[in-house]
Order: sequence, then structure tokens, then C-alpha cells
Amino acid sequence: LTHRVWGTVVFLTVMFLVFQSIFVAAAPVMDQIKGGADALADVVKDAMPAGPFRSLLAEGVIPGVGGVLVFLPQILVLFGFIAVLEDCGYMARAAFLMDRLMSRCGLSGKSFIPLLSSVACAVPGVMATRVIENRRDRIATIVVAPLMSCSARLPVYALLIGAFLTDGFAWWVPGVSLFGMYLVGFVVAPLVALALKKTLLRGETPLFVLELPAYRRPSFVAVVRRMLDAGWAFVRRAGTLILASMVVVWACLYFPTGDGAGGSYPNRVEEQVEKAKAADEAAAEKLVPAAVAGPWAVAVEVAPLVEERDAAGEQARHLQAEWKGQSLLGRAGHALEPAFRPLGWDWKIGMATLASFPAREVIVGTLGIIYEQGEFDSGDDEQAKKLGETVRTDWEKD
Repeated sequence: LTHRVWGTVVFLTVMFLVFQSIFVAAAPVMDQIKGGADALADVVKDAMPAGPFRSLLAEGVIPGVGGVLVFLPQILVLFGFIAVLEDCGYMARAAFLMDRLMSRCGLSGKSFIPLLSSVACAVPGVMATRVIENRRDRIATIVVAPLMSCSARLPVYALLIGAFLTDGFAWWVPGVSLFGMYLVGFVVAPLVALALKKTLLRGETPLFVLELPAYRRPSFVAVVRRMLDAGWAFVRRAGTLILASMVVVWACLYFPTGDGAGGSYPNRVEEQVEKAKAADEAAAEKLVPAAVAGPWAVAVEVAPLVEERDAAGEQARHLQAEWKGQSLLGRAGHALEPAFRPLGWDWKIGMATLASFPAREVIVGTLGIIYEQGEFDSGDDEQAKKLGETVRTDWEKD
């Protein structure tokens, strides 16, 4: 396992299994948590009258708690693997193998696993740096870990590639572009780490002395205890910060609620939503009798109600976009637009970027609201394509 060739093959195989487990095995539980949070938010919206408190719960607290808990499966899986690899004696051998490569970047061999974990999610990747004893190496790894492209950026990549790199490009361009986006992190992270070790974190390079412990069977109780300790530490420390930042972003997107003409954006949006629901329910009641009577009856009875529903939904999306543009976060986007311009951004992209600080994938949902596409579902390919086309049209116009 410490052989330069065969040891590397075994190491890459083990890391592939760890990465796949973090990325794939945790996905069903993460989807369940996300779906449960969305369902609970819908229940709150249906059970409570419109107002700031309902919006705080449905759009601030519940998504914030869901945004915290959704990371737990990845953290538990990652630290379960780390505990098993350390207890069986393999972790020291893996660090020995990777030290020669990582030392050229100013890092230690133990930095490899946190950086690999950050491709799935930067949060467990940063937490995994606790296995690095040297303080400078640990700080350098923590700083560069978010440079790796995590799974939360996939919706953003998919949106941009679908908007700008599909029509008129060869079939292989989207795949190569996605690979290039991931490759940027793999190339830049070691360079940044090396720059840090040469400047801010400069110091005498510690002698890499490592004891190779004897192989032994991992203790199931010890592994479970470490998993639970890591999960609780995340919820207690990082979770409170993520929840607080989600609530702050909600407040900046919600206030002020006045439309400048003495009206209230929340009330106007709710009126249009209720109007759309009423038209939809009326259309559903008339659909069956009209269908029995024939296509002409459907056109006469149902079509006007469907048009009314669609018009009300479109008006609700327009009001939401107007409201968010006038919110505190929208005003901050307008104020900071001169700073965003060198990047090629307008206030819309800048505002969505500010909203994505607690969670990167939030930028897509915020763009959906700003561009009057309504709530965005990253799993809906048609909606993603439509939003991408809207963003591209606006970009070309600008």
C-alpha cells in the first residue's frame, strides 16, 4: 500500500469510492431532506395568511434549516470514511503516498482528502482539514478548499452552458466546458496554496515524520461516535451561521414592501396568486363536462379561464420581479453595479450573486424571480432552458 505504483492505484481506487459515496450515496437522503423542507414550506404557505411572519418561516427559517440539514448526509459519510481509514491504519499510508505531490504545492499529503471532498461540498471538505496537524497547512487547505467546484455550482454551470454554449456549437462543447470549469479549481487551488505558503503563511517547512501504525479492525462504536460528533459540531457551529445568513438574505429580499404608490407588493402578489388558483379550480370543474360535450365546448368553457389563470400568474411573476428589484438587496445590486461592470455583470447578476452567499445554488432561483420566470426547479430541464434563453436575450440586449 506504500508502493509508488500499486499503492497509488489502491489510493486512487479508495478515493474514488469515498468521492462517489459523498456525491452519490448521500444524494437520496439529501433529496429527501430538501423535499421535506419544500413540503413544509408549502404547508406553512397554505395554513397561514400572507404577511411577513409567513414569509419569514416559509422563505427564511425553513429553507435555512433545510440548507443546514441537507449537508448532514455528506458530512456523516465523509467522516465515517475518515474514521474507518484512520482506525484501520490506512490514512497514514495515504498521506505518505500523496505528500510528495502535495508538498510541491506547499501542502501536506493529508490535504488531498479535504480537497477531494470539497468537489462534493466545501463544507465537509473544510471540516475534514482537522486531520492536518500543522496549522499553516491546515489554514492553507481551508482557504483553497472553496476554490474546488462543488455540486452546488452544477445548477449554475448547467444554466450558463445551456444559455450560451448549445445553439450553434458542436455537440462536444458543453461537456468540455463543464470539464474546464472543474479543471479551473484543480489548477488554481494548488497555485493559490503555493502563493500563500510563500507569502502570508510563510514559515519553516515542517519535517514530514509519520508513524505508520499497525493494521487493525476499526471499532464500529468509535466510527459512529466520530460521525455523530462531526455532525453535531457542524449543526452547532456552521449551521447557526448558515441559518442566520439565510434569514438576513430573506429580510434583504423582502423589505421594503411598499410599491411607491401606497400599495403593498406582498398583498398584490397574493391577490394575483389567489386569482390564478381560482381560475385554475374553475377550469378544472368545467373541464370534464366540456370535454364530454366536445372540443368546441372545451374551447368555449375552459379556454378563457386558462387564459385568465396564465395572465394572473404572469402578473404575479412580474410583481415579484419588480418587488425584488426594489428590495434592499436589489438596491444594493443597483448601487454596486459600477463595481460589477468590469466583470460584465449588470445589477441583476450582481444581486443574484449577493443572494447566493449562504448557498451557491440560490443564485439560480434568484435569477428566476428577477427574470420573471417564477420559482425555479433545477431539475426541470424545460424551465432551465427557458431561463437560460431569457438570460442570454437580456445579455445580448445589454
